[in-house]
Amino acid sequence: MQLFDTHCHLDEEAFAQDVEEVVARAKAEGLLGLATIGTTAASSRAAVELADRFPGVHAVVGIQPNYVAEAAGDDWETICRLAERPVVIAIGETGLDHYWDHAPADLQVEMFRRHMALAREHDLPFVVHCREAEADVLTELEREALRGPLRGIMHSFCGDAATAARCVELGMHISLSGMLTYKKNDALREVAAGVPLERLLVETDAPYLAPIPFRGKRNEPAHVRHTAECLAEVQGLDLEALATATTDNALRLFGLTTDDKSASRAG
Repeated sequence: MQLFDTHCHLDEEAFAQDVEEVVARAKAEGLLGLATIGTTAASSRAAVELADRFPGVHAVVGIQPNYVAEAAGDDWETICRLAERPVVIAIGETGLDHYWDHAPADLQVEMFRRHMALAREHDLPFVVHCREAEADVLTELEREALRGPLRGIMHSFCGDAATAARCVELGMHISLSGMLTYKKNDALREVAAGVPLERLLVETDAPYLAPIPFRGKRNEPAHVRHTAECLAEVQGLDLEALATATTDNALRLFGLTTDDKSASRAG
């Protein structure tokens, strides 16, 4: 059985002392690949360095909406340069966050649009962070869809069924994190049950959002199996079928091929 963690943050301080062991445990657990996600120019550079260092680790580069106000003048140029690197498989994470008040809404929108345009320029998918901003994110996705089909991921999705359905209609994939396993999240499990299998992905958001039975502890990519098990149950599938489908979805979305040991960029 093979899995793909579509969203983690291996550059975080939580992994500074044992990132090699973390990657090794992920591979031992059957992970074919994982995407380590940038949130600033500096963390995007670190993501690229990690992807250069470890086979099967891939980078996603961007400035997360909570950090767009503090970005330096040349940070966007850094993201644009990093986007050209072969180890980069997507742009982000980008999007809108109305929960925290770390950046003006209009600046978040401007940067969201820049990220989606950069992704289209490089024929890459984009990764969307959405927190208490579903209506505004949908507005921006619908605007971008006027330029052509969308290729993207709704990271750690926790919205309602109508939002999920509209995202799928627009061409987006729905990625579920460890929150799916939390006892109180019956509504999220109901939403996940209704998402078409060909649009589902799994992620950890490590070191955050550890699934049951690791909640409250440091999360890591190897734990994605627990989210996959929960998603398989709500989809009415066995784990092998769910793992195969979500991994195939990730490979196709990111334009990756496999040598049965790790995933790599096609061509």
